[in-house]
Amino acid sequence: MSTVSAMSIEPVAEVTEKKPLKACCACPDTKKVRDTCIIEKGEENCTQLIDAHKDCMRALGFKI
Repeated sequence: MSTVSAMSIEPVAEVTEKKPLKACCACPDTKKVRDTCIIEKGEENCTQLIDAHKDCMRALGFKI
């Protein structure tokens, strides 16, 4: 059985190209709070959280 030292392992090249952020994955914190509020209290009672999520999405470049 042979052993491989850490020095003989070549590092994996880093990916320099970023994938574009999908709308479903953007602003997870505001999205979760907004969704919970809508489920528990109804959309009409969560306008501030909805607006906060929209602001977050716009800040990331989404057109909402």
